[in-house]
Amino acid sequence: MIVEMKKAYIVVQTSKKRAMLTALRRSGLLHLETSSSTNTTSQSIQKHCDTLSAVIAKIGELQQKKGAVRTKRLSFEACHEILERYAGLIDEAKGLDEEILRLQSTIELLTPWGDFDPSEIEAIRQSGIDLHFYTVAKKDLAKVDPSVSYFALAPVGSREAIATIGAVLDGSTMAIEFTPPAIGLAESQERLASALKARAKVTENLAKGVTYLSCLKEYQRHLQEAQLFEEVASGMESEEALCWISGFLPVDQLSRFEALAKAGAWAYSIEDVGEDDTPPTLVRYPKGVGIIKPVFDILGTVPGYTEGDISTWFLLFFTLFFAMIVGDAGYGFIFLALAAVVHIKTKKPTTLVLLIYVLSVATIVWGSLTGTWFGSLAILERAPLLQKLVIPSISNYPELFGLDAVSAQNTVMKFCFIIGTVQLSLACLLNVIKKAPHKDLSLVADIGWLIAILALYLVVLQLVIGTPIDVSLVFSIVLAGFLLVVFFGEQGPGVPFIKGMLKGLGGLFTTFLNTISAFSNIMSYIRLFAVGMASVAIAQSFNAMASSMNSGIAVVAGILVLVIGHSLNLVMGLLSVVVHGVRLNLLEFSGQLGMEWTGVAYKPFAQTAQEQ
Repeated sequence: MIVEMKKAYIVVQTSKKRAMLTALRRSGLLHLETSSSTNTTSQSIQKHCDTLSAVIAKIGELQQKKGAVRTKRLSFEACHEILERYAGLIDEAKGLDEEILRLQSTIELLTPWGDFDPSEIEAIRQSGIDLHFYTVAKKDLAKVDPSVSYFALAPVGSREAIATIGAVLDGSTMAIEFTPPAIGLAESQERLASALKARAKVTENLAKGVTYLSCLKEYQRHLQEAQLFEEVASGMESEEALCWISGFLPVDQLSRFEALAKAGAWAYSIEDVGEDDTPPTLVRYPKGVGIIKPVFDILGTVPGYTEGDISTWFLLFFTLFFAMIVGDAGYGFIFLALAAVVHIKTKKPTTLVLLIYVLSVATIVWGSLTGTWFGSLAILERAPLLQKLVIPSISNYPELFGLDAVSAQNTVMKFCFIIGTVQLSLACLLNVIKKAPHKDLSLVADIGWLIAILALYLVVLQLVIGTPIDVSLVFSIVLAGFLLVVFFGEQGPGVPFIKGMLKGLGGLFTTFLNTISAFSNIMSYIRLFAVGMASVAIAQSFNAMASSMNSGIAVVAGILVLVIGHSLNLVMGLLSVVVHGVRLNLLEFSGQLGMEWTGVAYKPFAQTAQEQ
């Protein structure tokens, strides 16, 4: 359920502002509404955070994946010293990287010319002889002006090398001038070797920082919270000797807040959430439903404060969609095994592991009912026990049970449309239940949508499967539902009936389009059948490829085809769940509910970093 919020105001003397914020942060109760602003202190902390993030990222790159690392516990003062030391090492590494690149470029330039001492060339120039070095193609050497004095040098690659005395060649010769660097080839190579050695030493020292990594991350949280503290303090409104702050807190935390305010001698006020307020959303999941939270976290979706909690329905339908899209009992056992391995490794199962358990079992059940085991008919034929689990009318191998494929496919498609109709009808009923206590007449429009959806389901069956219907009766029912939506869709508490009806008539065309959309929403559930069938077809294709490799060394290739093929099919199945399974919940179902998922998660002003 979505927890009811109250709006709280706190007023204190400006001199007690920081003490109030400290106590408020320790309590972790109030989701702040007051905007924050930067100041000199917060900007300084931000610079430290940026440096610390770079250090943590660099050490993380060098962290050895094998073997346990003994971490050291340090004070935040010591962490600050460690930060400066490793930030210096990173700067040193950047400088060495730049020097290495420059030296490598110099060596690449000098290698074709060979080793020489650039200081000797400079000495010649100081004596009054101006030398210029060029490489030029053999065919272009004849284009050099005869008045230019030059002498030939050893060829550089496929080009001739010359040195002119006191003359600069023009562009018509197509010559490329060579400017000798300040150091020669041998010295450049020595410096490069030295720089590489120094760089390796710096990398070694940086790698030692892994022992401080957990402390640095804790220090990072401390700095981030300190920065937020400063920004909140700077953003508080004030007048003369008083300042104030506002925010939202769960209604069941009022007693804790009041006790805190009395202990701190704060002036405070508690109000109901107003229509113009934007309270955060705190969802408390019913027992057993919280396992769906990782899905919401990954999607980043939060219901609006007034939208309602659909987590129970989301979990039920998402589980069914997952099972139908992945569709293979063999794949379900793979997911189950992976969840068990993680469970054993972590000892205590996380909500994500529990969710995978549920999804795995659902997939195994659906795969068993449809007779799908790694997309193999041979497995089903050789296992009479597995055949007894199959419902022939929805089987992926109906010919094994004396049924034709078209009949089985029509049954599965009909089941998909039933699921869609049930889910969309549920949305209408939930809207009616939500509006009834408020005497909101617009609930009649939701009843109209329910009537229309049930009738449109029959239209879908007739168009897709060919189920005969009484067209005039069905469309009369759709029209009745349509009219209820038009006349009652804009009604509401405090809205005069005639005004609401006229407004509904003004949106007649929009309601017509929404009715067509309701039809397409039911049709959309056929994706469960289509994606599931595609997954089976892909598995069968890889099985057929592997079965042809059944002798000699080809057996190894066949095994690789099976492993790689089914792995790809598993990954595509998971992607399909995200694209299709989530979509049906977040668009079709939520759209019928009128949900926009525009909520802001409840995130109280709190301290999570350890104090020192």
